[in-house]
Amino acid sequence: MSHVSSHYTGQHGRAPGDGALRVVVHDYVGHPFQVQLSRELARRGMDVLHLHCGSFRTGKGAVDDDDIDGLRIEAVVLSREFARYSPWTRFRQEREYGLKASARVREFRPEVVLSANTPLLAQKRLLSETKRLGSRFVFWQQDILGIGIRRALEQRYGRFGTVIGNRFIGLERSLLVRSDAVAVISDGFLPTLEQLRIPTDKIYVIENWAPIDELPLRPRANEWARQQGLVDKRVVLYSGTLGLKHDPEAIVQLARHLSDQDDVEVVVVSEGRGADWLRRRREEERLSNLRLLPFQPYAELPNVLASGDVLLTLLEADAGAFSVPSKVLSYLCAGRALLAAVPSDNLSAEVVRRSGGGVLVEPGDEADLVAGATRLLASRSLREELGRQARRYAEENFDVATIADRFEPILDPGERGEGRNGTTMRQQRRSEVRG
Repeated sequence: MSHVSSHYTGQHGRAPGDGALRVVVHDYVGHPFQVQLSRELARRGMDVLHLHCGSFRTGKGAVDDDDIDGLRIEAVVLSREFARYSPWTRFRQEREYGLKASARVREFRPEVVLSANTPLLAQKRLLSETKRLGSRFVFWQQDILGIGIRRALEQRYGRFGTVIGNRFIGLERSLLVRSDAVAVISDGFLPTLEQLRIPTDKIYVIENWAPIDELPLRPRANEWARQQGLVDKRVVLYSGTLGLKHDPEAIVQLARHLSDQDDVEVVVVSEGRGADWLRRRREEERLSNLRLLPFQPYAELPNVLASGDVLLTLLEADAGAFSVPSKVLSYLCAGRALLAAVPSDNLSAEVVRRSGGGVLVEPGDEADLVAGATRLLASRSLREELGRQARRYAEENFDVATIADRFEPILDPGERGEGRNGTTMRQQRRSEVRG
């Protein structure tokens, strides 16, 4: 992992180590693990403002609970719900969001902003405001957005889409270059960043995780499963976003092939265009074994995931270069067998292989997907063994204190120096205080 070369000069009058570091953690989507990181940073004595888009409809983390000293969690709300499938409305809303979010940053006057999952136009506004304040900006790159945008525009508009898409790639490059540091979630992003000529000395690789303390193991026959009538069923469950980079047709095919097994249900917990498309296909094919449910409250997520015997992940073959589905990480915490139809070079495939917690198939291979589901549903002992390995991997790799240690030198380079036994200076001082 490389290190940031620039030195933090304390423009706000706080010498490194004096007082609380003021941090904005901005996660446009509101995912669970980003909120968990904000909580951990606040526990370490930082003054943290966690911002997310309250108008973006998706499964969110614990964004309503800011009962830790030094932590404020706030939603930035648009004038109407985010129109993710209307390009021109999105353009206007992203500008609106950038203005509102940057205004809140200006009020808070942080010393560092860590920003993830943010539309590029809004990210540009946030970065500009951060620089105007004389503060550091860390681009937490969850996706290579420019490539994904160009791909979507090419499919819709052909050559004209390529031209416009290239402009978004150029915009993303300029934001990465202007950022003080770039945290990427996979070393698979590094070749693309090298092509974009992003200085390597500002890039950190920190893989995503799931908040395992918020996803305890729950019994298969839990209250949520009873309410949904799933206790006596064998369940293939998909939970999370179902959008353009996924393949909802695979769910239809799976439900069709499993329809002759009366005790099997395919359950999808999602909202949006993919879920609406599935609803129409379910009616067309009369798939009574395909259950569609809206996003559930975050507090119910442990029970939701525990209600599945097999947890399903889907990702199109050509999405592998710019997307890593985080649902895989939550699935590992649930201690259930995974069935992942994802590109073999995607980080999620590597995580499943490392964990030993599931079965991998290539996207678009309907026969292998059905065979994998059939094999897992047929063997309870196999499911239990894969589930144990999945949970073990999560317990060994998703410790938020260890992960926050990796973020500290990015957020505050003044604390980067090494102490005894390789600990950071801040860790060493905490240890001395405890002693």
